[in-house]
Amino acid sequence: MPDRASPSFFSAAVTSARRFYLDLAPPANTPLVVVCGGYEESQPDYEIVRETFPYYSIELVARGRGELVLRGEQHALRQGTVFSYGPGVSHTITTSRQSRLGKYFVDFVGVEAPHVFAAAGITLGGVGRVGSLPEVVLIFNELIRDGMRGDDFSAELGVALLRCLALRIAANRVTQPSGGGTPYETYLRCVEYIDAHAATLVSQQQAAAECGVSPAYLSRLFKQHGRQSAHQHLTRLRMNLAAELLRETNDQVQAIAGGLGYSDPFHFSRTFKATFGISPRAFRALR
Repeated sequence: MPDRASPSFFSAAVTSARRFYLDLAPPANTPLVVVCGGYEESQPDYEIVRETFPYYSIELVARGRGELVLRGEQHALRQGTVFSYGPGVSHTITTSRQSRLGKYFVDFVGVEAPHVFAAAGITLGGVGRVGSLPEVVLIFNELIRDGMRGDDFSAELGVALLRCLALRIAANRVTQPSGGGTPYETYLRCVEYIDAHAATLVSQQQAAAECGVSPAYLSRLFKQHGRQSAHQHLTRLRMNLAAELLRETNDQVQAIAGGLGYSDPFHFSRTFKATFGISPRAFRALR
C-alpha cells in the first residue's frame, strides 16, 4: 500500500491500531465501496466527538467498556456491541479508563449503503449486540488483511466482505433487555462455554450443569436471546465436528460417533443426515 498519511478523522488516542484506507473520495454515483477500516485499542483519554461523518460506518466492540451517545441517546458499550453512524448522525464515543475499548470499524459509501444496514438488521444510528463474537471478528480481520494489501483486488474484496459482514451480524444478533443485564451476560457465558467444549458435551443437561445453570433456565436463555434452541446449537456444533473428522480421518463412522458421545451409531447417522441432508458415508464419499 502506498505510504500516505492517515486521514485526520482517525483518533490519535490509541495504544495500537491496524488500519487501512483505500479510495477516500470515490465518485458520487458509486454503487458501494469500502473506503477504510481497522482495529483500535484505546488510550484512557480516547474520545470521539462528531456532529456528522462523511462515510457510513459500522463498529464492533471486541473488548473493554465505554459509552456511546448517538443523536443524543446514551448507550453502554461492552463486548459484542455493534453500532452504526454516518452523514447527519451526531456521535460521541468514550472509553472506560479501567476497561479500555478495543473495537473494529469499517467505513463505506455508495448508493447501496442502505442495503448493507438492512442486511445487517441495524439502522443508521442504531445499536445492537452480537453473540459468537469470533465469527464476526473473523470477517473484520479479513477486511483489514485485504485492505492493507492495497492491491488490484482489495476494492472488490472489500465490498464482498462488507456484504458478508452484514449477513454475519444479522445471523449473530441477539436480543437483550434494555441496558443489558445479568441474564444476557449469563447467556453469553454459556454460549462461549458450549462453543469451546462442544466435543465433550453430550447433552443439553450436561451443558447446563457445567455452565452452572438448570436445563430449564438454559433453554429460556437461548429462547430469549438466541436464534436457536440450546439443543439445536449444541447439535450443530457436534455435527460440524463430526463432519471434520469424516473429512480429515479414516476412522469408522461408529468410532467417530462414539468419540462424540453417541452410543447409538444409527442415532448419530440420523442426526447427521437431518443436519446436512446426507448420511455420514455419503459425506465422506465427497472427499
